[in-house]
Amino acid sequence: MSQQYLLSIDQGTTGTTVSVINTKGQLKAKVNREFRQIFPQPGWVEHSPDDIWKSTTTTLRLALQKAKVKGSQILSIGITNQRETVVAWDRKTGETIGNAIVWQCRRTADLCDKLKKRGFEKRLKKTTGLVLDPYFSGTKMQWILQNNPKAKALARKGHLCFGTIDSFLIWKLTGGEVHATDVSNASRTQLMDLSTLQYSDEMLRTFSVSPEMLPQIYASGGVFGVTVKTGNLPAGIPISGVLGDQQSALFGQYCYDGGEAKITYGTGSFLLMNTKNRRVGSPSGLLTTVSWQLPNQVGADYALEGGAFICGAAVQWLRDNLKMLKSSGDIEKLASRVESTDGVEFVPSFSGLGAPFWDSQVRGSLFGITRGTCDTHIARATLEAMALQNVDVMSAMVKDSGVPLKTVRVDGGASANNLLMQMQADFLGVEVVRPKLVESTSMGAALMAGLGIGVWSSLADLKKMDKVDREFRCTNRLIDRKRRIARWHKAIKAMQSYYDSV
Repeated sequence: MSQQYLLSIDQGTTGTTVSVINTKGQLKAKVNREFRQIFPQPGWVEHSPDDIWKSTTTTLRLALQKAKVKGSQILSIGITNQRETVVAWDRKTGETIGNAIVWQCRRTADLCDKLKKRGFEKRLKKTTGLVLDPYFSGTKMQWILQNNPKAKALARKGHLCFGTIDSFLIWKLTGGEVHATDVSNASRTQLMDLSTLQYSDEMLRTFSVSPEMLPQIYASGGVFGVTVKTGNLPAGIPISGVLGDQQSALFGQYCYDGGEAKITYGTGSFLLMNTKNRRVGSPSGLLTTVSWQLPNQVGADYALEGGAFICGAAVQWLRDNLKMLKSSGDIEKLASRVESTDGVEFVPSFSGLGAPFWDSQVRGSLFGITRGTCDTHIARATLEAMALQNVDVMSAMVKDSGVPLKTVRVDGGASANNLLMQMQADFLGVEVVRPKLVESTSMGAALMAGLGIGVWSSLADLKKMDKVDREFRCTNRLIDRKRRIARWHKAIKAMQSYYDSV
């Protein structure tokens, strides 16, 4: 009997990755293809749905070829995706209506401001766990209805479909038979009530969206539909796991218990903490979101989400602007040449501070520079800043949830930096765990897809496949950790004071 596999489609902001994963949770092959980023005017970001679909079909074909796996050996498909990005299409013809509006796009800032002036944000946050920001999907749909004549005409006929990228891919893979999403993606639209896991009538009215335009909300695990023949992928393969990208990374990191958390190090950093079945509000301004809903689960699991705007981008700045590094990976060696920053403090708030400070006016600052300051000190201060920003977000999560932090799992490019990971453990005061397979986002979708068709029967079965590369244990005394964080906060307050007076 031939080996059988799961396909994971990771449709991201800059490209699509398809992974072939066996039933032991091992990666057989992976292929990535990038696609165009479209910037029609300042602050606007778009993707061509045709580009997204072409990158998906291409990577599907190439991944199977690379793995030397036949389409008939694929048990099921899992999808994980860039969240909040909106596509509109004709229900009758399948034709897309313009480009997708990407989560990064700021075109709906005025719509958000109008709703804020009406005092709507408090109600929105209570119902959806989100804030009024162009980042999310609701105002994107509203903008399309107000500004796209084709969308208006289709809406009048009842033929308009809206969807996030997962919905678009499900529609395409099933030949237009299924218009569906999962709870984790629906929880990012500003339209879903976190308590009922269904669309809120109040939110639909506010954003002028009719329910018939929207995909049906499914649990994250379970059969959404089956494929039509697509390239070398045969018809009849179930799509049985769907998760937004950050929730998929949390799932792929095996963070299934309350208090378990993950940090993804990218251009910024994304932090999620599992709060299990507790829907936790956040006075600190973190987002409350659905983690996932397992097959046959009553209700859902939730998470608190936050992040630092600048993480790996700070290292890119040292490399590209200051010419201190030839490649981003050189920073570990450079920073390791000194035992401390020698008093240098770097706050890389190039585009303001996120949670828990929420100060959009400040900009990056360097403190404590002397005649003896070298590139080594600045490099080390950069790594410490990356770790300390995450401490601030994680501390807010612990405070708001009342759940003690158990352990932190890490992935993303900078998780390969051993010095940074040790700093993260020392400043957090808990163990930091790096898995052998750092493609956690793709893995999460595959694991959920396997659960969805019974390849594995429980989370305990999944946990058995967890393979750890390295564990970083805290080596700091509590008093030293508190002093270091206090010095970091002193620099932030000084920076805020400066920009308050400018």
